[in-house]
Amino acid sequence: MRATLHWLVPLVGSVSLASVHLRTLRADPSAAAHLNEPGPEAEVLGRDVGTWEVTATLRPTFEAKPTVTKHLVATRVFVGRYLAETMKPEPGSQEPDFTRVDYLTFNRVEGRWQYVSIDTRMPVGIMPARSFSRGTDKQLTFEFEPIAFVGMGDKVEGTMVRSNLVVTRDGNDHQVKEQHWVLADGTGREWVAVRYEYRRKPTR
Repeated sequence: MRATLHWLVPLVGSVSLASVHLRTLRADPSAAAHLNEPGPEAEVLGRDVGTWEVTATLRPTFEAKPTVTKHLVATRVFVGRYLAETMKPEPGSQEPDFTRVDYLTFNRVEGRWQYVSIDTRMPVGIMPARSFSRGTDKQLTFEFEPIAFVGMGDKVEGTMVRSNLVVTRDGNDHQVKEQHWVLADGTGREWVAVRYEYRRKPTR
């Protein structure tokens, strides 16, 4: 399985995040300092910083009817070179409380993207994913580690799930993340199990 990240916004050279490290690089010309400098990929990620309104759709099995959850909010900030996202129900909403956190960065040593997420709603543990290569400004491919899905009944099923993540950017204010699943149940069926639609929250 693989995941695709479409960069639909062209790179611009206005204010570079790399300038933050300029003094450090002058004082330390080592390879580590150079590769720790944010590149053009971080410039693109920088446009995602802010607060987003999120609609989530969950379909945990091929036969299940999708469940739609609204009134979620995601906050994105930079932690060093890592774009960190924290998703929760909006304050005052009637949705059950949870926290979903993910980190996204481009590893300049390995020349590929790295991603990891955790979600308090399901006992799936830490979910790492990575791309195979640098990709292009239009497409990036991820792959999750296989996970054991607990199932939806009152007994643990422990079925292995292969999953990917498809992130589509439609300008600076609208994005969609989709996870396609394939259960180890002998059918080989693939479906969109998780979908998050993001709309940038207007600033007041």
